[in-house]
Amino acid sequence: MKKEIDARGELCPRPVILTKKELDKEENTLVTTIVDNEVSKDNVSKLATSYGYSFTVDMAKENEYYVNISKDGKVETQATCIPDLFKDLTLAIGSDKMGDGEEALGERLMTSLIYTVRETNPWPRTIVLYNSGVYLACEGSKALDDLKAMEDEGVEIIACGMCLDYYKIEKQLRVGEIGNMYLIYEKMANSNNTINLG
Repeated sequence: MKKEIDARGELCPRPVILTKKELDKEENTLVTTIVDNEVSKDNVSKLATSYGYSFTVDMAKENEYYVNISKDGKVETQATCIPDLFKDLTLAIGSDKMGDGEEALGERLMTSLIYTVRETNPWPRTIVLYNSGVYLACEGSKALDDLKAMEDEGVEIIACGMCLDYYKIEKQLRVGEIGNMYLIYEKMANSNNTINLG
């Protein structure tokens, strides 16, 4: 059975949640979600990948994407992590500063923490950045080199798209992928351990 979801005009993470609900229904074998921006298109595509389903993306016109997810065409997903290099841990960072005291000290502490994470094994499997924490992954961040080095070795870094948009810094993102609140919650909920610095 084919199901079409018109998620144009819906704010993140609603397109992903609507798609997930339909994918979870046994009778649906093909789910098509229509979205009107690239972030939603990418997020729905990532959902299909996380399920192991094959998908195609058609562009009907500018800013109108049809993400066609086939439950019949399951694809095998391969683990890319090296054993013992990663810990089943999600590090959730909600600020570009650490603590509530002096601002300059808070910035230095956060930079120091990211450096310490990089230099300590095993690494967290995922780092999620939200609220002003997204600044850490943007141009000019003193933590950028350490985050890039970890991402290059396989650490998943997710920056909240709503937060990037709120601060008007989406184009300054230099490391990690743009995610939505559904993805961030999923990573935190499915991890054996979550450290929240928020």
